[in-house]
Amino acid sequence: MRKVIGIGETVLDIIFKDNKPVEAVPGGSTFNAIISLGRCGVNASFISEAGNDRVGDYIIKFLRENGVNADNVSTFPDSKSPVSLAFLNTKNDAEYIFYKDHPHDQLEFTYPDIQPDDIVIFSSYYAVNPVIRPQVLGLLDYARSHGAIIYYDVNYRPAHKDDVIRITPNLLENLDYADIVRGSNEDFTTLYKKDEADKVYNAEISFYCKQFIYTQGSQPVEVRGGKDFKKSYPVHNTNIVSTIGAGDNFNAGFIFGMLKYGITRDDLLRGLTEEQWDKAINCGLDFSADCCKDIFNYVSREFGEQMKG
Repeated sequence: MRKVIGIGETVLDIIFKDNKPVEAVPGGSTFNAIISLGRCGVNASFISEAGNDRVGDYIIKFLRENGVNADNVSTFPDSKSPVSLAFLNTKNDAEYIFYKDHPHDQLEFTYPDIQPDDIVIFSSYYAVNPVIRPQVLGLLDYARSHGAIIYYDVNYRPAHKDDVIRITPNLLENLDYADIVRGSNEDFTTLYKKDEADKVYNAEISFYCKQFIYTQGSQPVEVRGGKDFKKSYPVHNTNIVSTIGAGDNFNAGFIFGMLKYGITRDDLLRGLTEEQWDKAINCGLDFSADCCKDIFNYVSREFGEQMKG
């Protein structure tokens, strides 16, 4: 059975509507994707650190309750769990304030068992953070040498726009390791001041990675697969309660689709067929739409049960 290994941060997301807190849920970009995959019966594990506090205990328990292996989530004696405040606007999109001490990030783990065509997912500032770069790079190297698929979600927030020059070498290295790159229009506006899929792909991505997914909220998903493949996919019409986790769950769904339809690393290196793209993107859109129907950061348990079926 193929496995999915995620590496990323854990945070507690406190969600506000009309300036009042309405929910607090465990989060983190890769974390959200891994929880959804766990709920859908995928063999998933997560590498991270959690605070040595009640929130950290809750996050580790939450991973395990959702079927995710949390053996490589470390807690360090004086660490506090990061918190993010997410303010939902009238369109139910979120604006964030992060409370986290990045210079104190630590990461200790033993390499998990990785076999050919297992999938490693990593994303956001965590993926380029200079403090933990040696460990993240070590995992990417290990995954590549074992024939895994590497899925990179850029997810670069405006909060880090002043760090762009400093993290660019790590970003380029990530693009080079990746078999698939996904990013949103907001990410690439922050990084490159570019806001069109073709411009971003041709100027910034295609040299490093041929398989590219460009998301833009409620606008169509743009896919570029090498010089030959180019297609737009309208997003599903859904009643949106919150867009928090929409992109993370798109990642989860796309990965679920790769597993379900037997898409291998060789397929990616050759370039996916239109049918393979259609199936995997559709899974991504299904997961994303389900996540947006509620205030939580993941697909519902009911959706997970359906996917297991």
